[in-house]
Amino acid sequence: MPVRHFALILCVLFGKAAAGQEEFNGRWVIQAQDEVRRVFWLGVTGAGTPSLQGWFFGATGGRLAQLLRATIERGELRFEVQRDFGSPQAPRVVRAVTTARLSGNGLRGVTSSQGVELEWTGWKAPEIADRDDGTWREGTPVSLFEGKNLSHWKAFHPERLNQWSVQGGVLRNTKGADYLASNETFWNFKLRLEYRVPQGSNSGVGLRGRYELQILGDHGQPPDIHGNGAIYSRLRPAVNASKPAGEWQSLEARLIGREVTVVLNGVKIIDRKTIEGLCGMASDPYEDRPGPITLQGDHGPIEVRAITVIPLIK
Repeated sequence: MPVRHFALILCVLFGKAAAGQEEFNGRWVIQAQDEVRRVFWLGVTGAGTPSLQGWFFGATGGRLAQLLRATIERGELRFEVQRDFGSPQAPRVVRAVTTARLSGNGLRGVTSSQGVELEWTGWKAPEIADRDDGTWREGTPVSLFEGKNLSHWKAFHPERLNQWSVQGGVLRNTKGADYLASNETFWNFKLRLEYRVPQGSNSGVGLRGRYELQILGDHGQPPDIHGNGAIYSRLRPAVNASKPAGEWQSLEARLIGREVTVVLNGVKIIDRKTIEGLCGMASDPYEDRPGPITLQGDHGPIEVRAITVIPLIK
């Protein structure tokens, strides 16, 4: 058989096998079918071509993980992700395997990790038209902490022991404290936060309960996509503007649609960048709806003396 005829047959066969695979492409929001209904995110490109690739968030913690050994066969997408939680002295790699199939306009899948299988459903992330185009004006500020109590907040898990307290006008946690979520929800806004953390401490603020604004005691370190002021695992600060451990710091985040600007201690470190999808601290999959401000308390100690949200309106 002439080489050109063989190549033509291969193209035809591949075309038939790849038909419909392109529907896996895109950004997917995922809701796990467990008791806490965890939220994941999947981004796929190149489905239906030899260049299948993508990213997955949620199976191995809050970081985005690149798809490994990704394939689509007989209508089933299969991939692996992994993350090293250990150290050179004590390596510990967590690995997760996911399979998914198209179901109507969505996805149905199973993620298996460390002997546990988790079923989930997914749908395409919504388009959000709002842009930071200079037409938004500030509304009436909402103070979420006035130095007295937690009246503006609720715990994610009310049945757990409360490990947040107010002392001397400052909100504090003990390590392992539950997440807090604001009673009010917000759409487009400017958030202002005053906080301090010891060196190495790890916390975060959830914007609409979906995008983690990282808080980290990392003074003197290079800017990092998981560093202080980053949109965790999504957007890297241009510079590290962190103050030394134990000093009060100011953080301002302006979120319109998916566009975010972050100012840390008076330095603009992220300038109107687009958040491609859900990331660490995501607890709500509905990206096109208002969501709460959330505070992370289970990673490390943090002290907060002011939290204000200024709604942005037309």
